[in-house]
Amino acid sequence: MFRTGFLGYPTTFMLDFVVCALVLIVPLLLFSLWLVKSRRNYVGHMKLQLTLGVVLLVAVTAFEVDVQLVHGGWENIVAQQKLPEAEFAAKISAVRPWLLVHLVFAITTPVLWIATIVLALKRFGKNPQPGPHSRVHSLLGWASTIDITLTSVTGLLFYYIAFVR
Repeated sequence: MFRTGFLGYPTTFMLDFVVCALVLIVPLLLFSLWLVKSRRNYVGHMKLQLTLGVVLLVAVTAFEVDVQLVHGGWENIVAQQKLPEAEFAAKISAVRPWLLVHLVFAITTPVLWIATIVLALKRFGKNPQPGPHSRVHSLLGWASTIDITLTSVTGLLFYYIAFVR
């Protein structure tokens, strides 16, 4: 049912869905930061961050199941382009380094984000207010924001090089 993409390239539905999520995540994070910095809306910031965390966790899990279990790996999705064998091999070789760079950020992002959220829930509670944990939370939050931004940028580059170009 969801074996083909919707962005017009030879991909999968979940690959295109995650690409759209990568485009949306950075502006939503910036909005969340604006909520907490400019509006001092700590509860709104917390709710948006928790929602983003859950949505991304579910989306990435579904994405990995789709790519790995349903399609047998990203190379099989690239194979849908029906390139001649030599061109296919060259494309896989050209794309692999971009994927490895993306994976550096894609693997560290959930670790940082989970640490940031779990510590915030433990130390701020249900009604978050500035306190002793604020400095650590801010550092973890900025590290998470930078990491997810780099995950987004490198993921979009991987998508472009593997499926669009």
